[in-house]
Amino acid sequence: MPRLTVASDGVVVELREDETILEGLHRHGYAYRTGCRRGGCAICKVDVVSGEVRYTRPVADTVLSDAERQSGVCLSCRAVPVSDTTISLREETLRCVNPLLALYATSH
Repeated sequence: MPRLTVASDGVVVELREDETILEGLHRHGYAYRTGCRRGGCAICKVDVVSGEVRYTRPVADTVLSDAERQSGVCLSCRAVPVSDTTISLREETLRCVNPLLALYATSH
């Protein structure tokens, strides 16, 4: 299972097989600015600092261009980490919305 690190906040969570960045963070009690959660609005864009992601569902070029993909931008609602991955949020702070889930994530 890949580990996901949010660089600016130092949060590290383990993701399940085929779990997106957004799903994994939400499952562990964290939230940040999101929109449609279907890959259509681009509000959940994050920067991949290290690691690699893939998409199990199509992403429109109008939402995420080839240039953005090459520079490490991904849609967190659709991006599934292939390996341990570090991301950086854009103009957003990670919020702990469920401290019990967050505590459980860090204790395992």
